[in-house]
Amino acid sequence: VQLQASGGGLVRAGGSLSLSCAASSSLDYYTIGWFRQAPGKEREGVSSISASGWSTLEADSVKGRFTISRDNAKNTAYLQMNNLKPEDTAVYYCAAKSGGATLASLYYDDWGPGTQVTVSS
Repeated sequence: VQLQASGGGLVRAGGSLSLSCAASSSLDYYTIGWFRQAPGKEREGVSSISASGWSTLEADSVKGRFTISRDNAKNTAYLQMNNLKPEDTAVYYCAAKSGGATLASLYYDDWGPGTQVTVSS
């Protein structure tokens, strides 16, 4: 499946952004993960949602601030990011896999181009 992340931008600390991950075909059977990579750092799993939407995972660094969701009818997944911090600055990617939710990037097969999120202090 082809994926396209969008919604990134520049925001001040404490602000919010909503990312979207649009798919070229049905996402009904795919787990979706959001990942990010800051300059000079390894890619980090941010959040994941199972195909049904019943199971979600979040990295400790974003718990209570980021919320993952999906609308299978629209072939789209979302990442609502609130109370953003400068350390959230990164390129954000969405990815798809079969099977259950996980924050481990190696299990994801399909990746879209990223969207830049920059949080100023």
